[in-house]
Amino acid sequence: MTVRSILSAKGSDVTTIDPNTNVAAAARLLAERKIGALVVTGADRRIVGILSERDIVNVLAKGGAAALDRPLTEVMTRKVTTCSPADTISSIMERMTAGKFRHVPVLEQGRLAGIVSIGDVVKHRLQEMETEQAALRDYIQTA
Repeated sequence: MTVRSILSAKGSDVTTIDPNTNVAAAARLLAERKIGALVVTGADRRIVGILSERDIVNVLAKGGAAALDRPLTEVMTRKVTTCSPADTISSIMERMTAGKFRHVPVLEQGRLAGIVSIGDVVKHRLQEMETEQAALRDYIQTA
């Protein structure tokens, strides 16, 4: 199975944010949308970073409430791991586990085409396992 199969089920909507936005506004947007990460894009809609709940917790732990006024350019993760729709789900799981991150933007021909979270990957894998289990059960019953 590929990332494309996840995107076909969940859609390709990605919440993005301007890099000059402050941490407080980003936190509000995360809470409003009930999501765990924002893709930070520049004027040309190219990815310049990603901001996760973890990034916000880290900056608050170090800087206190004053950190809420800081621009995302100072707190976002700049090195963003991305994938393509053709990447396998198992390869994405491996990258997430090795890198200890939970969100991977999907790029298709250099453009943002979606985002995959660890929750999406786990949900898809569970559905896959249930389908396999049902097929095995049917096979055993007819054998």
